[in-house]
Amino acid sequence: MRDPITGFDYPETWVKKCKSPGLLFLAEEGFAVLTASGTVLRRGYTTGTTAAAACKAAVLSLSGVVTSVPIHLPCGLKVEVPVSALSGSASCKKFAGDYPDDVTAGCEFIAKASPLPEGITLVPGPGIGRFSRDTPRFRKGEPAITPAPLNCILTSIQEAIDQTGLSGARVDLHIPRGTKLAKKTLNLRVGVEGGISVLGTTGLVEPWDDHLEESIRERVSAACNAVLTTGRIGLRYARLLYPDREVVLVGGKIGEALDAAKGDVILFGLPGLILRYINPQILDGTGHITVEEFAGSPAFRPAMLSSLAVFKKGYPNVRVIIVNRNGAIIGESP
Repeated sequence: MRDPITGFDYPETWVKKCKSPGLLFLAEEGFAVLTASGTVLRRGYTTGTTAAAACKAAVLSLSGVVTSVPIHLPCGLKVEVPVSALSGSASCKKFAGDYPDDVTAGCEFIAKASPLPEGITLVPGPGIGRFSRDTPRFRKGEPAITPAPLNCILTSIQEAIDQTGLSGARVDLHIPRGTKLAKKTLNLRVGVEGGISVLGTTGLVEPWDDHLEESIRERVSAACNAVLTTGRIGLRYARLLYPDREVVLVGGKIGEALDAAKGDVILFGLPGLILRYINPQILDGTGHITVEEFAGSPAFRPAMLSSLAVFKKGYPNVRVIIVNRNGAIIGESP
């Protein structure tokens, strides 16, 4: 059985130990994960998926009551998301799955729609963070909505416009508790102020990334010569570059994953998490507060290569490969 989201092949022993055989279909379809202990853990929905559902429901509700909407996720799956919508106003609460440490669990997203003569106007409102300075990907003042969820939101609105026969729509989106919840996130550290970020490369939240360390250990220890990747972009390109290896998404649990890994290991992904792990002082004295910002500086490449060389001495069996968002290799262990 293979996880359609990560490509992880579940060992047959895990499947046989499943404590809830009736829920295995969720793991087969990508809506849950199976652990080595036989537990099925449901994936949750991202802030991007929740926002898309609220926006789509708001437009559809211009024609009547709406209690759920289908959303096509960036990963390719289709989900039916519960909403409450009437007369152009919609509410959707974020589903966390089996991820109790999700600080945005149950967070309400509210969208209000009105007809336009043509096109789509999305207005991010209170509770959605904005960038406090320019970054390589975003300009100061822009809403903190990353490309994949933004595309999902706009696509969902267009589907609603087509379904209702409208020519266009304006949708105002806000998150009532967003400003308060942002204090519990890392947003201030990455230059996002005033609210939470609307994120989600796949549209689904993994149920182990931040609290179920053993789930990562299980997946890594079940593989030989694994490729460890820190995020969805790394996962995508690692699977293309290393089709004969088991690629495991470990998030920020790099140390735990390396401890559990067997054989020759590749640590693969974007520079942020990897460089902060192999050299926690890499930003000291640079004037930058994130690795992404530092990457635009002439001093970045020498610092990266030096960090890779030092790390290689301590971990000779680990090959580190750093890529950019287009999948091009920008750094590699000597």
